[in-house]
Amino acid sequence: MPTPDDAHLYEEVLVSPMYLAGSNGTGDAGFAPVAHWPHHYLDEGPCQLVVTSPDQRIRIGWFGDDFELWKITAATDAVATPRWTATFNHVTPAEIVAGLTTALAHDYAEADAYDGNGCFLANPSYRWADAVRPLTDAGWTLDGGAQRDTVEIVAPDGQAGVLIDNRLSGWDDETVTLWAGPPGWSTRAEAVFTERTPSHLIAATAAVMADSAPVIRERHQIDRRMEHLVTLSPVAPAAETSETLGSRAPTPLDVRRTAVTQAVHRATRAPRTAADLRVMAAQSRTTDAVHGRPSTFAPASATPPISASAPRRSR
Repeated sequence: MPTPDDAHLYEEVLVSPMYLAGSNGTGDAGFAPVAHWPHHYLDEGPCQLVVTSPDQRIRIGWFGDDFELWKITAATDAVATPRWTATFNHVTPAEIVAGLTTALAHDYAEADAYDGNGCFLANPSYRWADAVRPLTDAGWTLDGGAQRDTVEIVAPDGQAGVLIDNRLSGWDDETVTLWAGPPGWSTRAEAVFTERTPSHLIAATAAVMADSAPVIRERHQIDRRMEHLVTLSPVAPAAETSETLGSRAPTPLDVRRTAVTQAVHRATRAPRTAADLRVMAAQSRTTDAVHGRPSTFAPASATPPISASAPRRSR
């Protein structure tokens, strides 16, 4: 029989900053933008699910038992070597992954409608600042302690950042790392991009990290070592709703609070029914949509600074 403490642990709360919220135990938010793409469930091997674009040039892999939970690639054709790779570890909020998958779904729809090539295969900008502009626009600043030929930009609270490696490297080397949280297996979120990842895709991912909107988690999903770094607010203040509001007309603040809560619920919940998928497919400009039911997945465990206007080293 559930105890009062159990009820408290499973209470839904709004968590901010979002980049410190950790995983909610599912990949739904990351898969939601591409829910209309083909799903391939794998019985063997560490990769449990691959969601692909209809032509299979974009692949989104879910490794439910690994430290690197997500592996996302893009190639010139279905059997070509990936042009670039992005990985997200098991601590990274799926809402951050959704920043990339949303941009990929948009790029694929544009390619299908126009040239068939796709911005998701574009060359990255020669200026590293283009990939992280959402962060610098949000007030993230250069860390003067970065190693020579690297750039590190840190959030105002010092609990998140991006490391850019401008040293001469190979095409498949990891050159951009978005991170959040203190070092540790269950506390440090990381998103890593290889050299040829288009800058606008990194920027789309970074933009979610810069967003101040909270996300929904259950209290037990917040690592105890992170509790002092985040702000938790009840999603539904039941006592006030049932008692206080029941005896008076709602104020404009009440209305706004309810609207925000409902919006966050919608943003952090993947579609659950076939009707939801039909709505998503209708909104997409991809004409070759495949309707499917989204699945819920649970991991097993979970030098002097370089000027922002300086070009990246050529490879």
